[in-house]
Amino acid sequence: MVRSYNGMVTKEEGVASQWAQVENVYQRRADLIPNLVATVKGYASHEKETLQAVIEARSKATSTTIDVDNLDAAAIQKFQAAQDGLSSALSRLMVVVERYPDLKANQNFLELQAQLEGTENRISVERKKFNEAAQDYNTYIRKFPKNLYAGMFGFEKKDYFQSREGSDVAPTVEF
Repeated sequence: MVRSYNGMVTKEEGVASQWAQVENVYQRRADLIPNLVATVKGYASHEKETLQAVIEARSKATSTTIDVDNLDAAAIQKFQAAQDGLSSALSRLMVVVERYPDLKANQNFLELQAQLEGTENRISVERKKFNEAAQDYNTYIRKFPKNLYAGMFGFEKKDYFQSREGSDVAPTVEF
């Protein structure tokens, strides 16, 4: 019983650790935004509405956090909605950038854009690792006889990070 309990604690801590990594890569993305906005502002200062939308979405995304002890589907969805808002604002910003050839050629902008793309890839990887840790934990606590101990000690199933609806369909781009 002690070994089962300790195993559940270890697996649960693995889920918490992986969630921290998800938050870290989202924070890295948020940390890139002030420099990105400043660079764009230097070339497209009259695009205030778009720049303001990015700043506001960043603020909402960084203020939406989850207590790892309350890592349920509703909390993950709320977190994801805030992150999706930031992704949407960044997409609109990139559309604006297309109208400014000098900005697209700016070395600082190109470096920030590359860092942002790399961070988006890291987000995908860390979300996948989180889901794997949650699956490992869930499988562990559902197997007999550990399921008896899990219920007795309050170890509950962890929810997964779900893709938002429609993310499996490529967007239509019209010119």
